[in-house]
Amino acid sequence: MMLPGLVYFLINNYFPMFGLVVAFKDVNFSKGFLAGDWVGLKNFEYLFKTSDAYVITRNTILYNGSFIVINTVAAIAAAILLNEIKNKLFMRFYQSVVLIPYLISTIIISYLVFAMLSTETGFVNRTILPLFHLDEISWYNEAKYWPVILTVVNLWKSVGFLCVIYLASIIGIDPEYYEAATIDGASKLRQIRSITLPLLVPMITVMTLLAIGRIFYSDFGLFYQVPMNSGALYDTTNVIDTYVYRGLIQLGDVGMSSAAGLYQSMVGLVLVLLSNFIVRKVSRENSLF
Repeated sequence: MMLPGLVYFLINNYFPMFGLVVAFKDVNFSKGFLAGDWVGLKNFEYLFKTSDAYVITRNTILYNGSFIVINTVAAIAAAILLNEIKNKLFMRFYQSVVLIPYLISTIIISYLVFAMLSTETGFVNRTILPLFHLDEISWYNEAKYWPVILTVVNLWKSVGFLCVIYLASIIGIDPEYYEAATIDGASKLRQIRSITLPLLVPMITVMTLLAIGRIFYSDFGLFYQVPMNSGALYDTTNVIDTYVYRGLIQLGDVGMSSAAGLYQSMVGLVLVLLSNFIVRKVSRENSLF
């Protein structure tokens, strides 16, 4: 029964690793995809020698770091609230409502955001701001607003998936713990603090470590499609993935984009190993390995 999944896993995740050699070559399709000249670490210079290296690295780490913290807190809170709904029909309804944004295409989300923020027809400029007697804002030309906008959009889109995972963990907690706490006179908040959260720590640790492993990767659609690729917003929306994509479109350099992907993967691996080592020192039972 495991064979089809293992075959897919090998084909999708491991066979492409043989192509990593492209990151160290000057790809020339006339010679063959893997037959280009060896250039060593030259392809990596594009990332490290560019004047934008600091900006894209800063944006990638800060955005993903904030996403990990905010999404985790929001997902746990939503899971706890959903667990308090005892009516099965309502519970399924709210679970679906929370999960639907995760299943929506980023293209659609980008147009939903545009419908809210458009200068001419946006709901915010035409309805919300006039209520407070504020002037309209050209959202797609004002970079200072986008760290908050992107964080809110990411929270709305991603929290549902994490919420379902944490809800499954909460449902799996033995009800006898809560019954004993109720008999002892513990309030709901005390039960959450003393029972639910401590028993969620292993799952929180696993999900956080997996997220840290992808901290150098970004949701391409979120940072490229949602801001509508506006050049005025590059200072706050440009991350490693969008920078490499724009470079690939302009230069057509496959070796450079492969080098960027390898760099992201290696940094993610190091961060996971380091984070797991720290967790293992603090609590061996909560570490991944």
